[in-house]
Amino acid sequence: MADEVGLIPKHGGYSNLKSFQLARLVYDLTVRFCDLYIDRKSRTHDQMVQAARSGVQNIAEGSQASGTSKKTELKLTNVARASLEELRLDFQDFLRQRGLPELAPDHPALKRFKARRCASLEEIRAWVKEEGHTDMHGLTRTNKDKNQMLSVSVGEGPCSSLSDSALIANAALSLLNLCCYFLDRQLATQAASFEKEGGFTERLYRVRTQARRRS
Repeated sequence: MADEVGLIPKHGGYSNLKSFQLARLVYDLTVRFCDLYIDRKSRTHDQMVQAARSGVQNIAEGSQASGTSKKTELKLTNVARASLEELRLDFQDFLRQRGLPELAPDHPALKRFKARRCASLEEIRAWVKEEGHTDMHGLTRTNKDKNQMLSVSVGEGPCSSLSDSALIANAALSLLNLCCYFLDRQLATQAASFEKEGGFTERLYRVRTQARRRS
């Protein structure tokens, strides 16, 4: 029958979620960034890495749990969103405490970054190199990285005036902004679905009712 429902609906598939893909890239970038620019013995290093990891893991876990608990899916997606908000504040604090600029969304360097739609660290390295940073590894220290305020007036050309740490932190913030946008949409959709369809108990009742009708 067309109106029949299954006890455990289709679930998982988190690897296809844009939010998961972005969160995983943010995690990879955060690990690399912290190893380069944050003291490995500091709490900040561990907290940033754990916040990034929490974003990835909770998106995946929530997606997998959705088969039997929409409530758990909603809760874990919200945990992921909160973890990435914490990470976003850490990157902003890094820039602020060192007198480095947080670039506006329409800054030429960020516009070029967004146009690339980077999906891997290698692609981010290519963007760093494009901005005039000559280190072939892209995400390693260079003599230009002085962690000090530098001019950001770049016109339409490469942004070699920014230190590596400032450039990469701003790239991370750009990715986080987009990821959080997708998570906000996910949360709204999940909340509407839970309100309309209920959870596992309601689904179990419907399945049992259909089974009795068939018999």
